[in-house]
Amino acid sequence: MNRTFRPGAPVRGTLVPPPDKSLSHRAALLGAMSAVPVRVTNYLDAADTRSSLDAVRALGALVGARDARAVTIRGPGLRGARPGVAIDVGNAGTLLRLLPGWLAGQPDEGRWTLDGDASIRRRPVDRVAEPLARMGAELRARDGRFTPLEITGRALQGIEYAMPVASAQVKSCVLLAGLLADGATTVVEPEPSRDHTERLLAAAGAAIGREGDRVTVACQDELLLDSIHVPGDPSSAAFHAAAAALVPGSRLVVDGMAANWTRVGFFRVMQRMGAVLIGDLEDRASAAADSEPVCELDVAYGPLVGTRVTADEVPLAIDELPLVALLGCFAEGETVVEGAQELRVKESDRIATVVAGLRALGAEIEATADGFAVRGTGGLRGGVLDAHGDHRLAMLGAVAGLASRDGVAVVGFEAAAVSYPGFAADLAALTG
Repeated sequence: MNRTFRPGAPVRGTLVPPPDKSLSHRAALLGAMSAVPVRVTNYLDAADTRSSLDAVRALGALVGARDARAVTIRGPGLRGARPGVAIDVGNAGTLLRLLPGWLAGQPDEGRWTLDGDASIRRRPVDRVAEPLARMGAELRARDGRFTPLEITGRALQGIEYAMPVASAQVKSCVLLAGLLADGATTVVEPEPSRDHTERLLAAAGAAIGREGDRVTVACQDELLLDSIHVPGDPSSAAFHAAAAALVPGSRLVVDGMAANWTRVGFFRVMQRMGAVLIGDLEDRASAAADSEPVCELDVAYGPLVGTRVTADEVPLAIDELPLVALLGCFAEGETVVEGAQELRVKESDRIATVVAGLRALGAEIEATADGFAVRGTGGLRGGVLDAHGDHRLAMLGAVAGLASRDGVAVVGFEAAAVSYPGFAADLAALTG
């Protein structure tokens, strides 16, 4: 489906962003691993997160009917996953990378196969398979690094794993496996990454702790979660916030958004570039160990200047880096993102597709091995942007259309439904 977004009215009003996708995935998995039923409120209803609910059902969980985005999960517990199941993860990369951590340590040599759509079949799993194999897991992947991924339950041994690249998905996978492994399991991060898994595990009573860049978890008999509330998704709100920062006369209030310091890196980059942004964003020093903060955010148009996003900032804004490129097109001076090679293994090669897409709209942008460099020209001409089946690229094209001179036709806009089915309707409501 192609859809055209034209320049026009400012972005004004209040946005309640959709529930957080990362937390919804984790709520489904941790809910199924809990020894008691877990009520999850404000669970995201989107293609990716439905895949997680389907997966835990296949593994033996009972999933109660949704009521105003609330779902109750009565799972098989930490060591009771139903064996012999083939699981379709759809397009959900988070599910693909977290679920093996739970299954790899299951008893009685249960076997499972994980596979997904064409995009998932291009996304590597070797970065989770390698540390799991070091723990004693038995995994077989196509060509050693792609789905289908076959997992056989084995007794695991805790390890210390120094991650070569910061990744919340890989970290979470190893920590979940650590719940089932003999001894302690420690993950050493090169840079901080989103910490939703650690907070949920602490809330569930797991023996987990952080010291500097080291996160350690011990073997658990059981997890005990009562309820989980999923706040609004910063990665979804970021698209509307970027539109407000780009279109003169805009004033947007974002209500009920997650303020976790490991998720709001993009908003801090926006502030640095000159966007008017007011909100109570969590900082690292005051972060809670077992809960998720929520905030109200006020965003308005402001003249932008270029900036440099360094490797230590990348994990805190990984999903929003395409928007940094877009802001850079309108900023004075140069905007550079470095240390973001992780973008090459997302739903698309997001370095290549973002550079090609924005260049087609008139941007002066170049790809680098680990990011991109944008020379601000004050705006974009507009034109056609191909989403390449990537939900974030589809929404990027929509925002670019609002801020461009001639508008943007987004090819394959239906990809936005993977994470944000109501995106176009929300954007239309905010622009009148």
